[in-house]
Amino acid sequence: MSAPGAETRASGFSSLRPHLGTLAGTALMGVLLWRLGSGVFVDGLRRIDATTLGAAVGIGVLTTVLSAWRWCLVARGLGVRLPLGPAVADYYQALFLNAALPGGVLGDVHRAVRHGRSAGDMGRGVRAVVLERTAGQAVLAVVGVTVLLTLPSPVLHETRHAAAVLGLGALGGLAIVVAVRMGRSPGPARRRGGALRATLAGTFAEARGALLGRASWPGVALSSVLALAGHVALFLLAARTAGPAASAASVAELVPLALLALLAMSLPLNVGGWGPREGVTAWSFGAAGLGAAQGLTVAVVYGVLSFAAALPGACVLVARRYGALRIRRPGQDDVVDVVDVVHAPGSLSEVTTDKYAPKHSTSPASSFSPFSADASEGRPMTPESV
Repeated sequence: MSAPGAETRASGFSSLRPHLGTLAGTALMGVLLWRLGSGVFVDGLRRIDATTLGAAVGIGVLTTVLSAWRWCLVARGLGVRLPLGPAVADYYQALFLNAALPGGVLGDVHRAVRHGRSAGDMGRGVRAVVLERTAGQAVLAVVGVTVLLTLPSPVLHETRHAAAVLGLGALGGLAIVVAVRMGRSPGPARRRGGALRATLAGTFAEARGALLGRASWPGVALSSVLALAGHVALFLLAARTAGPAASAASVAELVPLALLALLAMSLPLNVGGWGPREGVTAWSFGAAGLGAAQGLTVAVVYGVLSFAAALPGACVLVARRYGALRIRRPGQDDVVDVVDVVHAPGSLSEVTTDKYAPKHSTSPASSFSPFSADASEGRPMTPESV
């Protein structure tokens, strides 16, 4: 029997584990404030004007539409219909929730659940969002690593050294996995491993069809590259706004630093996107001779501009909540979701809800709370629920 203290510690760690990323991002921001001071944050905020905010919102429109288009293509590859208009609205709402809430992923969780409920297939709805995000991150990784390892940049030497260390670590981990598998005796564990491999093979085949099918991959690749270019352009706008040192740097110097910052943003150790981005940008600007404080200012300006670009999502959220309140009548229950899924052999699943067809009563988009698990209940939606 395990000691009561051990069980308590295990339970405490289990409850703390979902918040480790947020805690790590908070700690990193605290270290940056301690080392560089709060003046860089204030200086960055002072330099943002209405013209810069308008340009950020314009760039955000382009990147959001492109990302929503990628989501539509992936959903279609999985056999689920998703019109572009509702996809853009859902994507904007997810971006705003990602930026406004800790963790940086709750908006995508909500988007996945909404789509799954609207499509009548929760599994495909969730997988469509996961694969769409995976496609974007894969293009970022390929482009970022290629640029950082091949093109001349202020951080070329450091990046190559880090890549060599990570490569050796990956090879060591692969060797350990192979050794364990070779030493495993046959039996129930092997049969369970075979079932797991079969499940993974089916999932991989579905993902390959959604992302690499002839009808999907050109649009997925094009939208991902163009959306990445939009994010880099937003970083350049932040650098031009942050101060004389950053604005004097050339585009060729700033693009690798921008890609490095975007790669850091993909780490799940942040508070609404803040944390690793600021640390890596401060380090890279220091390595480039532009000053760590200037790099932190650029990261702060970029964070503010990114939040401004996601603000239309707040309008979507308010409009949907107001619409849900207007639809509800006194004495009636909360809004009931109506989903009509027509399956035809060899064709896509046609989804008809209020979100996609105006004559139905309402849709999951109109639920009162953005994180309600059911339209008539107020249970909170968390990543673990998906």
